[in-house]
Amino acid sequence: MATLLRKLCESASLKRSGTAPNPNPNPSSERAPSPLGAFDPLPADILMQIVRLLGPKHAARLSLLSKSWRSLVSDNDLWVHFLRTHHPHSALFAETALSSGYPLPTLAAQSSPRGSLQHVFALRERLPPSVVIDGGSGYCKFGWSKDSYPSGRFATFLEFGNVETPMYTRLRHFFGTIYNRMQVKPSSQAAVVSIPICHYDDTESAKASRQQLKEAIYAALFDMNVPAVCALNQGTLALYAAKQTSGIAVNIGFQVTSIVPILNGKVMRKVGVEVVGLGALKLTGFLRKQMQENNISFESLYTVRTLKEKLCYVAADYEAELLKDTQASFEAVEGLFTLSKERFQTGEILFQPRLAGVRAMGLHQAIALCMDHCYSAELAVNKDWYKTVVLSGGTACLPGLAERLEKELHLSLPPSISNGIKVIPPPFGVDTAWFGGTIIGSLSTFPGPWCTTKKQFRQKSKLNRIW
Repeated sequence: MATLLRKLCESASLKRSGTAPNPNPNPSSERAPSPLGAFDPLPADILMQIVRLLGPKHAARLSLLSKSWRSLVSDNDLWVHFLRTHHPHSALFAETALSSGYPLPTLAAQSSPRGSLQHVFALRERLPPSVVIDGGSGYCKFGWSKDSYPSGRFATFLEFGNVETPMYTRLRHFFGTIYNRMQVKPSSQAAVVSIPICHYDDTESAKASRQQLKEAIYAALFDMNVPAVCALNQGTLALYAAKQTSGIAVNIGFQVTSIVPILNGKVMRKVGVEVVGLGALKLTGFLRKQMQENNISFESLYTVRTLKEKLCYVAADYEAELLKDTQASFEAVEGLFTLSKERFQTGEILFQPRLAGVRAMGLHQAIALCMDHCYSAELAVNKDWYKTVVLSGGTACLPGLAERLEKELHLSLPPSISNGIKVIPPPFGVDTAWFGGTIIGSLSTFPGPWCTTKKQFRQKSKLNRIW
């Protein structure tokens, strides 16, 4: 690779100086040096393949050699390739759809990247990593925006510390613990924080509760001297992780499941956020009960949760699955466990909550209701904006869940709504919302249009007090 680059540089250097060796001493037979030196005879697609092999750093160096090389290297398709290979966290989607911040561009405006992608790539390379914290509903994930996975996990801030302690105090302790574990000074990096979906209604009291929680997060981080903060809800970040800006985010949380319609990055609370009283805790409890009834002994709930993650799945057809031999085993810390019908009966309570003694809508029914509301609201030029469903949360990773949901939605809704429905399983498993945060924290324009600074927060708080 170094030899190839040296050859390219020498070729361009000879072209500029006009001193290319010529065995014919007759001046009249001399030709003008070619625009790309010795590489001029090569077809453009071959040249582009060579530049791709060199990589972004050497490609940028080539652009300094001559106008011809600069024209070749500045091609956006080349930098699309480099963005995809060197910044795999949905970089092209992010720079196309999210770089301007709120309000997000419409789907039509997201069809092609704006400006020079070579410049965008250079900005992303120079961007320092930001701290990304997913508040979670069962446990929190935290790490760096340029990492491939979170660097640590522990209890969510909704359950961190003594629940009777004021939220601001708990948040200070919570964020302080994270920065200590990451061994970083809060003042050195901007932060992206995902907020658990809670206070679902569009009532004034729910709005006030959401605003109070968000302000407590900002206040706690700014009092720790974090320079800039971006706080977004988990549903929106899950959509971004799936390369979507509109759709329905379904988060199967620790205690409840939320169905959140989102249009161009904004939660459509007036359309209606649906909540089902089933979450990961209920499924784990149901499997525990089934194991006890079938005389399968265990010592800890952790073992039950592990078996749920390793052996359970969602049946495409529940009645047909009952007639099959579904026995499977897993070696847990406590020993070898063998499950049979419990494997798919656990996930079935998402569709038939009555199996677990819960009086609630099935998950597919709640999503269908949300879609019906979105269809009736007629909010966007693109009338299919709500037909993409993105799942998130650990329980949403159950094999077969996305396929079963898609099937049930087609059966539950008229063709005018169901045609085109697509259910996307958690793109990054249990860390989907955290990865959505890394997409924001890695933008070439970050922290600019996405973050609030301490000064802006103080001014806004003062203005709110005045009014």
